Amino acid sequence: MNELEKIDPRELSPLALAFVGDSVLELLVRQRLVEHHRLSAGKLNAEKVKYVSARAQFREEQLLEPLFTEDELAVFKRGRNASKASVAKHASPEEYRASTGFECLLGWLYLNGQLSRVHELFDTLWQQFDPNER
Repeated sequence: MNELEKIDPRELSPLALAFVGDSVLELLVRQRLVEHHRLSAGKLNAEKVKYVSARAQFREEQLLEPLFTEDELAVFKRGRNASKASVAKHASPEEYRASTGFECLLGWLYLNGQLSRVHELFDTLWQQFDPNER
């Protein structure tokens, strides 16, 4: 692959943004877990999954949505409404679409250099989200 030109994040598909946003959330969760817990790699992974599954991301998005700006809400909706060929095994279509929208938003913020906003949303999520709640 040649790197001829840098693509503006506004031109990326919602699923490309979600591809990045998925990694952003996973890295933040992994970092927070290892900073505050002395667990084996297997137990760290089990805890991580409680935050990065489609069902968890659906609940996280619902928690954070009232904090979204108008632009952020538009990006979230773009991602939520993007068509995907597959659906998660352990999530409803609604949960899966919302989790994709949330990942899309995180990817968009990250690629636009809005890391302080990513951290602000993540810190709120970390303080208020109970991963053991059903």
